[in-house]
Amino acid sequence: MEGSCASAMNAGGQQAFITSFRAEDLDKLTARLKNGLCRSNYKPAEYEKVQAMVDAKRLETALIGKKVKKTLCVAKEIKECDILRQHRQVWSRECLRLQKAEQKAESEMGDFIENVKPLGIEDTAIFSLKEYEVFLERDRKAFVIGTVEPIHQLKEDLRFRLEQERETSTHLSNLEQVQHQVNVVKDQQDIITAKLQEEYCNLEEEITDLDLEKYLPALDSLVKDNIPTEVLESDCPYPELKDSLIQAFHSLSEIHQGRLHCLQEHLKRTDKYCGWYPDDHFRFHFTLCQYTQDIPNYRALCLHMLQRVFPEKIKHDLMEHERALATQRFTQIQIKVLTQQWQQDQEELLAKALATLQEARDAYQEDLELQRDRQHQQEICLCLREKLRQWQAHQEEVAELQAAIAARQQEEAEAILKREQEKEAALRAYQKEKLRKFHLAQQKRREELEQRDQERLAKLRSAMEEQARQDKERVRFRAEMLQRRQEAREASDLERQREEAERHNRLEALRNQVAVVAGSDSDRMMGDTQSWRNRNLTVKEVDIQRPLFGLHTYTDAQIVADPRLRVEQALRDAGLHHTQYAQEVLAQIKPPKPPRRDTKSELQF
Repeated sequence: MEGSCASAMNAGGQQAFITSFRAEDLDKLTARLKNGLCRSNYKPAEYEKVQAMVDAKRLETALIGKKVKKTLCVAKEIKECDILRQHRQVWSRECLRLQKAEQKAESEMGDFIENVKPLGIEDTAIFSLKEYEVFLERDRKAFVIGTVEPIHQLKEDLRFRLEQERETSTHLSNLEQVQHQVNVVKDQQDIITAKLQEEYCNLEEEITDLDLEKYLPALDSLVKDNIPTEVLESDCPYPELKDSLIQAFHSLSEIHQGRLHCLQEHLKRTDKYCGWYPDDHFRFHFTLCQYTQDIPNYRALCLHMLQRVFPEKIKHDLMEHERALATQRFTQIQIKVLTQQWQQDQEELLAKALATLQEARDAYQEDLELQRDRQHQQEICLCLREKLRQWQAHQEEVAELQAAIAARQQEEAEAILKREQEKEAALRAYQKEKLRKFHLAQQKRREELEQRDQERLAKLRSAMEEQARQDKERVRFRAEMLQRRQEAREASDLERQREEAERHNRLEALRNQVAVVAGSDSDRMMGDTQSWRNRNLTVKEVDIQRPLFGLHTYTDAQIVADPRLRVEQALRDAGLHHTQYAQEVLAQIKPPKPPRRDTKSELQF
């Protein structure tokens, strides 16, 4: 195609008309439109070939899309299989643990029933337990026969039919009958599952209605609130000591009761099931207990299983419920630890009180028997009171420290979420402040660089102006010196020429005075002179080893005597002759003889 596509933007910002022809082709286009298009100049369009190519490209694109979808599906299936494999490993461990727990419970129950013996003939409770055990075993067998065995029979029947179909390579003719049988078994299992679920809910409601939890604090109070009978009924000769011991028990009970009441109030603020339905809460707790920390990637597996168990719950709700459950369990552990500590402190106080009472009785008995000094008895009482006071102070301090530690841990647990929220805001503020400081520092640095460059430029300009002035003065001075030298040289040349002329005149006068007038003698002129003869008679044979020309230079001893050569050779051997240090050292060494004065310049720059 002649011409080229040209595009341009006009003044209004709109795109100009695009054409594939130049302006000079207008006449040709007009003539071709008038005369008609000649078909011999154009090839016919092969629409079928083009359509085939398009169909091939579309088919290839469709095949590539199918491969990509298939690859994505395979990757998804592999990932799902990997996660399910990890879940199966966890469930296999849980099944093994549950089987062991079931066997242990059954063995303990069997041992308990076997070891329990009736008190008499009228004691029918033991016999009723055994009868109830037989009834439960009979009921369990009937349940297995009615629910589990039909499934196994159907499974074996279907497996047999599949093997028969594989051997004969024919389809089953009674497929509708098999499908009907499978549907019947499914309906039976659904009915049984609904019945079991109803029985489970009734049993759970019955256990909840019993409300046995309210008796647990009463059992603890029997041990903790009352004063031990050993202290109350003890025969103490000192009533004040007995009162102080009773007061110590009261103060210990008050301290622990206050802390226990605070924890119980904190536990009552939240629902027993943390705002969920009991069934969902128990399933959540059971799923969470399956994935322990010793399992690799237990956190991701636990969240994946929770999302599968509770598809209607979002991840945030699951995390909040887990946090609430952890807080509830932490509070229960604190109550348990506090209860154990209370009991341990009371036992220690009781042991110390009994020891104190025994010491008091022994002291009083000794006082009655030996009639010792009354002052010694008072000192013993004071000593005992001081020991009790120190122990009470120690116990109070321990209790305060434990309370402070528990409160601090609770505050830290509650402040985790707040710190996480504040962390992002602080990070953003810090980044903004850092960016602002960076820009200010860059601006300040640019200003300092600009100011420094300006100062440097001013200094350089002043130095260049001063150097230019000095150069002008130097050039002027050199020109004057050159002019004076040239004048002195011209004067010296004139003086030398005058002296040369005078000397020539004198020599010419002398030549004229001593001139010899002799006759022509060709033999004497061409013969040897007397001086030449005398010189040839005294000359010895020529020395061939003597050099042709004499050398007027330094000897090797004079060259080696120069200290600069020796220092330069030592630096070269050490590999330091190219360094700045070598230049400084060689510049400081003076030559053995000072340079001539005529080699120094008299000009000072």
